[in-house]
Amino acid sequence: MRLKRLSLTNFRNYLRLELDLPPQITLLQGGNAQGKTNLLEAIYYLSAATSPQAEADRQLINWRAWEEDLPFARLTTDIIEEGPLRRLEITLLPSSQGSLRKQIKINGVKRRVAHLLGLLKVVIFLPQDVGLIAGSPSPRRRYLNALISQVDRAYPRALQEYGRVLIRRNHLLRRLRERADFGQLEFWDERLVERGSQLIAARLRAVSGLNDLAQEIHLHLTGGEEDLRLFYNSSLPLEEGARSPYQLPLDMLHHPASQMLQPQLAAEEIANLFHHRLREGRRQEIERGLTLVGPHRDDLRFFVGGMDLTIYGSRGQQRTCALSLKLAQVGLIRTETGEEPILLLDDVMSELDPARREYLLASIENQEQVIITATELAPFPPDFLERAVLFRIVDGRVEPFSAPW
Repeated sequence: MRLKRLSLTNFRNYLRLELDLPPQITLLQGGNAQGKTNLLEAIYYLSAATSPQAEADRQLINWRAWEEDLPFARLTTDIIEEGPLRRLEITLLPSSQGSLRKQIKINGVKRRVAHLLGLLKVVIFLPQDVGLIAGSPSPRRRYLNALISQVDRAYPRALQEYGRVLIRRNHLLRRLRERADFGQLEFWDERLVERGSQLIAARLRAVSGLNDLAQEIHLHLTGGEEDLRLFYNSSLPLEEGARSPYQLPLDMLHHPASQMLQPQLAAEEIANLFHHRLREGRRQEIERGLTLVGPHRDDLRFFVGGMDLTIYGSRGQQRTCALSLKLAQVGLIRTETGEEPILLLDDVMSELDPARREYLLASIENQEQVIITATELAPFPPDFLERAVLFRIVDGRVEPFSAPW
């Protein structure tokens, strides 16, 4: 799978862009705030209908379009894969209520977001991804949701339905403070457990696959010094000794990473645990008016030698872990779907030492399509630059150029 052409209108600082993208490696060079990251963001947006950076879609529309009272943006791409060429298009348009509406077309036919997910498989690495390791659990849950949605077409629908059930159950819990009639919860418990168990089972499979791939990648990136392990920390007692949400067994922190075992359970087994926890915690949930267990309370944690990188890792360790995770994601998508995802790397070389740079560049040599951004060419060896297709970006304009030798 690869992009053949990218077209942008009024997206960020691109008033108009028509760009043919070659296979294998493309290097986008330019100064800060010229549009390098915006271009990667556009490609990711076409895959997920959401931005990895913007808090609201309004931020994606070029400011000149707002000034001229024509606030819209359009993104289009052609995908080359097995079978006929596929065109994806997303248009952001003002609605009668003053907000924005998102119009998605696949081969010219209007579709919902659920039909878009998984068609264009993209893995993006951004400098701020260090926050994925060091930050709160919410971005890590979103990361897992986005990843699994690319390889499992049933997952987005289950996630959407779980969210709707969760809102209604929480509303009922708040009403039950006045009259604790547990029978009213049975219907919503059943629906919550059905979808929640499906989500947790899919996440466990994904984390297991990521863990196997990330271990080897991380060993190479750290010169064999760090043994990385991923662990899905559930609010359900999936492993013996788990006590509560976000709390791993205490003895796990004192063992080598090689001794950490992630339980693998089917959705039916998870459902039994889920039911038990809901019944056990009903009074507390009613008191707080919140559902206290389920995939919306879970977390993904990263350990090196038994040390939790989220709590104790240095920024350098966290950044290397994030890179290992994204490279493992490429392998997982390839394994699960048989397709090569497009790899987007934003300013990835600037904080890597020479050994890590060498491993990274060697690992992407055979990718079907990689797009890298950089402010300077110095971190790249001459033979790599000779094989890559080079573009320079200046104020939203993209032009081909050659290495200066």
